[in-house]
Amino acid sequence: MRTQDCVLLQGAPATPMLERPVETRKAWTRDTISRSDWIVPLPAAAHAEIAAMLDALRKDPLPTLMLEPELFQLDACRAAMHRVRDVLRDGIGLAVVDRLALDSMSADEARSVYWVLGQFVERLVAQKWDGTMLYDVTDTGRQHGLGVRGSWTNVELYFHTDNAFAVAPPWYVSLLCLHPAQSGGVSRFCSLYTVHNRMLERYPRLLGRLYEPFYFNRQAEHAPDAPKVSITPAFAFDGGKLRARLATRLIRNGYEMIGEPLDPMGAEALEALEQVMADDDLWVEFTIERGQVQYLNNFEFAHFRSQFKDADDASRKRHLIRLWYRGEGRPSYDG
Repeated sequence: MRTQDCVLLQGAPATPMLERPVETRKAWTRDTISRSDWIVPLPAAAHAEIAAMLDALRKDPLPTLMLEPELFQLDACRAAMHRVRDVLRDGIGLAVVDRLALDSMSADEARSVYWVLGQFVERLVAQKWDGTMLYDVTDTGRQHGLGVRGSWTNVELYFHTDNAFAVAPPWYVSLLCLHPAQSGGVSRFCSLYTVHNRMLERYPRLLGRLYEPFYFNRQAEHAPDAPKVSITPAFAFDGGKLRARLATRLIRNGYEMIGEPLDPMGAEALEALEQVMADDDLWVEFTIERGQVQYLNNFEFAHFRSQFKDADDASRKRHLIRLWYRGEGRPSYDG
């Protein structure tokens, strides 16, 4: 592939490196937050509203993608989800709604409830070039590689942000757990503000390289004749907020696709970044439980998933439903 076949991503310009530590609530470490900071209980009134919504849909069905909150009485749900939105925008960037009563609804009904609640957070957008809106995260048995996202496998997924290579990554991402894994599948979360601060402290020269463009493998998520590689910085500060695009494996793959070596400083910067994110005081971890819904600010916080093993019973396989959110541009995949 020729480098001129790459695409310069819109909305991801290089910005000057921030040369001072970020001192906000968003720059947390494991010891400065607790479970109470990310758990958002779903009150009894919200459960009652959800039950009423399902009763209405059983009598007068509509396709999930046509459902809007305005069709139902959801004041308690709105209040809970606005708390989630506030945590994502201005808080620690991680929120877990605890939880949907899945035993009282079918899997399709759970999708519908999840879809409606998500609209209180931000506008929902496509997660694949073909327009897929509700995305199944489960092990399909396929080999992780070009065109096969890690979310369709059981492999370990190192710290990353979703869709880092895209023209318009989601602002927020969420996962509804229908079934957890039999073992493994542990999630970790870290603040990229804290990572940025530690990079500034330890590797300021290499932090500067992260503000310069890298080639990213686009994972075949594009039109057939579109460029297979994108180019964008890994870090940018825009309006006082971090806008990170973090996927070290896809950066290395991007250079392989174009047949060019990653520059020595770029390679060193990625290795330093991975070393910093390996510091266990930077992250919290837990295993998402059945019925819980996990939300994350996708530009400011990175997530990790350990390898997992499924139950032998296919009906009990690890199965999560993902939604993406973005409040600007078009709702299509590339915005």
